[in-house]
Amino acid sequence: MHTRSKFRLLVVRLGAMGDILHALPAATALRQAHPGWVIDWVVEPRWRALLAADSASGSGIGAGRNATRPVADELYLAPTRDWRKSPLSAKTFHEIRALRRTLRAGEYDAVIDLQGAVRSAVIGKMAGCRRLIGEDEPRERAARWLFTDRVKTHGAHVIEQDVELASAVAGDDLQPTAPWLPVDSAAETWVDGILRREDSQPAVLINPGAGWGAKRWPADRYAAVARGLIDRGMRVLVNAGPGEEQLAEAIVESAGGAVALKCTLGQLIALTRRVALAIAGDTGPLHLACALGRPVVGIYGPTDPRRNGPFGTRFRVLRSPESRRDHTRHEAPEAGLMTIAPENVLRAADELLREETSR
Repeated sequence: MHTRSKFRLLVVRLGAMGDILHALPAATALRQAHPGWVIDWVVEPRWRALLAADSASGSGIGAGRNATRPVADELYLAPTRDWRKSPLSAKTFHEIRALRRTLRAGEYDAVIDLQGAVRSAVIGKMAGCRRLIGEDEPRERAARWLFTDRVKTHGAHVIEQDVELASAVAGDDLQPTAPWLPVDSAAETWVDGILRREDSQPAVLINPGAGWGAKRWPADRYAAVARGLIDRGMRVLVNAGPGEEQLAEAIVESAGGAVALKCTLGQLIALTRRVALAIAGDTGPLHLACALGRPVVGIYGPTDPRRNGPFGTRFRVLRSPESRRDHTRHEAPEAGLMTIAPENVLRAADELLREETSR
């Protein structure tokens, strides 16, 4: 049993990478406004490293009350993807029951659902709390019937909407806050072997992958950008995300001089902290660069950058006037995305790099 001396809040944002990064400014704002609160979080196991470092101690880089776990006090893992694959298995039943028991033992004063899905709202309900706060128009409309507190949001960007939800927890007037991410000392050491702090050659990180094909700018165009950056004296690193190793290697082979890196999530955080620029489509690593305050070039097609584009950093967004918002998971690149040429990306990169050196 917990004493009632501290307000206890449970955050539910299970995934995915970009969505958790969009939720972190709201959670960080709550942590700054109420440092004495207990703030716990339910998350998918694969995204745990966005909230807690694996290393035992941080290296002291970055902001936050605790470098290895800056925002959340406790993390509760909910492998909902596995549950969906085996919904009737004994393992799923026991894991759900154990999570429900753990969440109820937390005796939370409020639960905030920053996902807006039925599954996240059900997990929030499992805590047995009298207040379950969610958006009035959530991503999945059926979820709203599980919320006790429905908040009308007005912000254009999902980060602004999440901050509005967070403001409703204690009636605060919160503003988007630079998110705190964990510092993994082992990951920082790994990056030391790739990027020496005294190196004068700026590093640019390219992330060519995307959640589905319609958002994915072609590999040959990323290779042309990589060649242009190398010609400018840049060091080009290509992130080989899970299942994207062949894509990264194709770019490296065509560009000549670029390096493909297969990182853990903790290593990707540490690496992104040190790059001069990130180039990507609408995908998690782009939002990670924004969260870490790195300049970014965003290459957008069927998704709307006004809602989920770069935020809180210096950026250039390239998007054709022909592109229309469409989350249908087509495999072929969207027609408007195909109108963006490598020279457009290089021009945007040049502008941002000039601004960086003149600061």
